[in-house]
Amino acid sequence: MRLQITHETLYNYVPAVETAQHMAYLTPLHNANQTLLGHSLQVSPEPAQVHTTGDVFGNTRSFFSLQVPHTRLQVIATSQVNTQTVRLPTSDITWEAVREHFRYRAGAPFDAANEFVFVSPMVPRDAEFLAYARPSFTAGAGLMAASIDLMHRIHRDFSYESQSTQVNTPALEALAQRKGVCQDFAHILIACLRSLGLPARYVSGYLLTLPAPGTVKLRGSDASHAWAAVYLPDLPESERWLDLDPTNDRAGWPSPGEDYVTLATGRDFSDVSPMRGVIHGGARHTLKVGVTVEPMAAPLVLARQTQSQSQGQGFGPSQSQSQSQNSSYDKT
Repeated sequence: MRLQITHETLYNYVPAVETAQHMAYLTPLHNANQTLLGHSLQVSPEPAQVHTTGDVFGNTRSFFSLQVPHTRLQVIATSQVNTQTVRLPTSDITWEAVREHFRYRAGAPFDAANEFVFVSPMVPRDAEFLAYARPSFTAGAGLMAASIDLMHRIHRDFSYESQSTQVNTPALEALAQRKGVCQDFAHILIACLRSLGLPARYVSGYLLTLPAPGTVKLRGSDASHAWAAVYLPDLPESERWLDLDPTNDRAGWPSPGEDYVTLATGRDFSDVSPMRGVIHGGARHTLKVGVTVEPMAAPLVLARQTQSQSQGQGFGPSQSQSQSQNSSYDKT
């Protein structure tokens, strides 16, 4: 499926920001499983410098700096992506075998998934995650089947409620309240898998949505999305990460569906926040984020609408720290 994504971020500052340094994860992955056909990043005001590099997880990140006072920052990322048909692989390896494979042993061969077994800033270890995971991971159960069952349970047991959590809401709190947004559900699924000693990673991206019957799709009415992936070491190396979306109860390789676009992968959201930075000035700000995902063949004649929100529909509101001198932020 050929999709076009437009991700627009607009900040308005009071008073003006004097200088700023920003980092953006807004370039979809380009690999054997997803083809990036084109990408552009437009920044206003014009940055003093822009450069792009890869990170340790294989994602593309863009750095740009602003050296002139500004009360408005607009960042528009436009991407064209070709996604693959999705399938469910065949894996019979038990979850206990995978746990033992990743149990630390002196001199054991290195596996690239090792770093996804341990805690990360937004995914802690806690007995509550283990207790929730246990009913799916019975003795001798296959890792793939047990992980999909866990995904089904999160989808069934948790309520999706926008604005119910913040971007920095602890996963344990979301587990306790049984509600949240896609970021929370992904973190909970990852925490449950890691509590069992199993590798799991965070995936950020987009999902093509359809308008309600009898309506047209408005520009900017989509949202960033997030899901998780579990590692299956018995599969060919290029197929070992099985994507699991507990928000929509969908699983598959190389993504939960061909209507998904993978933006970046990491240990949790903190590794792949779409935009983050440090600013000097701008004690107060407002944020508007608009995302449009559409088939490339569709005519671009829809009315434009930008959703006003503090973290992007898919993630819920965020807590930002903005001071008259130096501040840092982490935003969609």
